Amino acid sequence: MTATPPVPPASPTPPHRGAAGSADAPAPDGLIRRLGLALVCAAADPALGGVLLLDLDPRLVEPVVRLFGAVLAGTTEPARPPLVLGAADRDEDLWTRTRIRGGEHGITVRTEPGPLVEADDAHGPPPLVVVPDLARLGVAGMRAAVQLLGAEVATVERSGLRGTVRPRARWLATCRAADAGRLSRHLLDRFAVRLSVAELRLPGPAGPLETLFAGLPDAWRTAAPGVRPVPVTDAALTRAQQLLGPDTGVRRQLALVRLARTLAALEGRPSASAGHSEAAARLIGVAVPDRAQDRPEDAPEPPGPAPGPAGPPGTLPERHGAARPDPHRVRDDRALLDTGPAQGIGTAPGPAPAPAGSGPYPEDGTAGARDATPLSGPRRRTTGPVSARGTVIGTRRATDLRDIAHVRTVREAAVHQRARRTERFTVSPADLHSNVRAAPPERVLVLLLDHTCREPDGNWQETLAPFLQWAYTSRATVQVIEVGAADAADELRAGSFAARSVLDPRVPGALHRGGGRATPLAHGVELAAHTLRRLFRRLGTGPAEAWLVVVTDGRGNVPLRVSHTGRPAGGVAAAGIEDAVEAAARIGAMDRTRLHVAVVDPGREPYGDLPHVLADRLGAVVVDGRHRSGTEDAGD
Repeated sequence: MTATPPVPPASPTPPHRGAAGSADAPAPDGLIRRLGLALVCAAADPALGGVLLLDLDPRLVEPVVRLFGAVLAGTTEPARPPLVLGAADRDEDLWTRTRIRGGEHGITVRTEPGPLVEADDAHGPPPLVVVPDLARLGVAGMRAAVQLLGAEVATVERSGLRGTVRPRARWLATCRAADAGRLSRHLLDRFAVRLSVAELRLPGPAGPLETLFAGLPDAWRTAAPGVRPVPVTDAALTRAQQLLGPDTGVRRQLALVRLARTLAALEGRPSASAGHSEAAARLIGVAVPDRAQDRPEDAPEPPGPAPGPAGPPGTLPERHGAARPDPHRVRDDRALLDTGPAQGIGTAPGPAPAPAGSGPYPEDGTAGARDATPLSGPRRRTTGPVSARGTVIGTRRATDLRDIAHVRTVREAAVHQRARRTERFTVSPADLHSNVRAAPPERVLVLLLDHTCREPDGNWQETLAPFLQWAYTSRATVQVIEVGAADAADELRAGSFAARSVLDPRVPGALHRGGGRATPLAHGVELAAHTLRRLFRRLGTGPAEAWLVVVTDGRGNVPLRVSHTGRPAGGVAAAGIEDAVEAAARIGAMDRTRLHVAVVDPGREPYGDLPHVLADRLGAVVVDGRHRSGTEDAGD
């Protein structure tokens, strides 16, 4: 599996503020109990093996993963480490694995089942597959989720390996509600259990896993393995259709009914009733209108609030205390003069975070354009062989008429013209040479260096060490874009060069270059956007993963028009900064299944918020690039 490079400690992103007020306020106990009950249901029924958590705080991903692993193992700790899927995973990494073994008869190469197939065939507790960001999952991982989630039997045929498996793995994915509209509906519908956890916080000083366990009944940890499916009544099916609406898909109805029968089994009921369909809807956040007048006799009555420890597994969290407000009904009952929810003011772009309790299907309210074929990879070029694409690094004698090196062929023929004694210039088959091309890079590192923000004691090589190490170990090519260098050929324009690896002597030279007077940051960001767009447009040979690392304080004092024309203008004010932010928005709109972006903040004052504004437009993480002394490092 290909891992992303380790990122230095980043500036924490402010968590979403829910209706509770403070961002550090603990979540209601009901939300933790709902999360625990959802994980128990997913562990009990393989048909509910896909869990999607919306707007989960990134700091809570690890404790939630450990909690789910512990529930699957039936203990307080996970039985095995999870399989993590990201943007760079390919089909050959997931389905097959090549083993090279030596023996007395020589070296043998065998193709064996890969991590996904091996996990499904393993014994013991069900394995766990984790997707930290579903919006950035690669096409290979998306297709694997569509093929395996919710299937009783799956036929796998990859690279000569063919077999039938019964998927046992459970999938846990996280995603922002604002990004759900960009994903395939076929992929989203595979996740039967969805939960909006924007308000989830860890209360108390205890550890993350211990805090989550403290809010769950002890019996839930061992209840999942012994649960058996129960029949579903017609009333439960009808009620599920009423709650989801007439235009909903069949997969959503099946998911709700399966969740209802699992809740009934946890309660020890012989069958699932309409009340269990309502309980399942409340669990995932679907609005349930009151219907006390037509409640069937076999529906379980909601118990009143009871103090003391948590009850048995069948006790549903929504039935304690006051009923959860219906956001749709609140919106419909507002006064005509109500202006709606408050919107943030500032330069940060993009949609606002989804409000707490917005429901499990945020993709239904998205009006943006969708990819026509989100589960299909880029179309490969078929007009020529793969060897005819790539940088020319040499020549060799031709074996066919493809990709002829014309200059070398003419030179070779010219040597033999006197010996051939022909009136016209003659080229024989022995003169033909073809090009030798380097393989296209699978990993690319793009560095945007703003030399005018360098501190006298700053050490960029130490700050960028994780990214340079990733580029070295993955044999990535490097594209360096320099802004504001003291020895720049044109101080009003950004300069760039391409290197085959980080071992190129020009790369460390760029990290120690002095700063000049002008900062054409907008032109540098524009060059980075053009470079990335050119790389990803190579159909069939584009990189599998790319990193864009921007080192800047955000203070651009050269407008983009001045960089294009080369003629200085009068007062520029904030035009250079605004042009840089506008150019960054083009990178932020690129597909993030293969592109990762980081902004290194040197921490200069004043205007210390400019790197964060640029990072918002780029969709990047912010890395603290301030220099630390050896004493401070030792204290950390």
